[in-house]
Amino acid sequence: MIDIRRYQPDDEATVAAVWHRSGLAAYTYLPTWQALTLERALLVFREVIAPRCDLWVGTVDEQVVAYLAMNGSYIDRLYVDPPWQRQGWGRRLIELAKVLSPAGLELHTHQQNDAARTLYDKMGFTAVKYGLSPPPESAPDVEYHWRPSPSGAASTRMG
Repeated sequence: MIDIRRYQPDDEATVAAVWHRSGLAAYTYLPTWQALTLERALLVFREVIAPRCDLWVGTVDEQVVAYLAMNGSYIDRLYVDPPWQRQGWGRRLIELAKVLSPAGLELHTHQQNDAARTLYDKMGFTAVKYGLSPPPESAPDVEYHWRPSPSGAASTRMG
């Protein structure tokens, strides 16, 4: 059974592992990611991500396969375990984020993250600013915004 539910504390190790595997697969161009250990990922998740974000997990038969971390209207993290990618999890989690923040959403991703950028484009986000991610990565990134259309339909492009 497919479900999206609120994160629970006993999801911690599984969610950190999903984040770690997904990041290693997606960020082959980032030496800092390739050097990140699962132990360090768990520590960062526990001490940085979980305390500041509202978390949701996507599950299949109660197995966590994806997660969404929201900080207000900001999508802080959206990761899907590599075996479950391209099966609608990104879309489902973005749709949830739009429900949670109906006035609009913001996020950053790396310019080289083609899969994520394609998803955000399809989901009605607009690239509004190009820059660099914070150290230690300092890699080219892009800021995206989504704003609802005046009629309340899916989205509109910002100028």
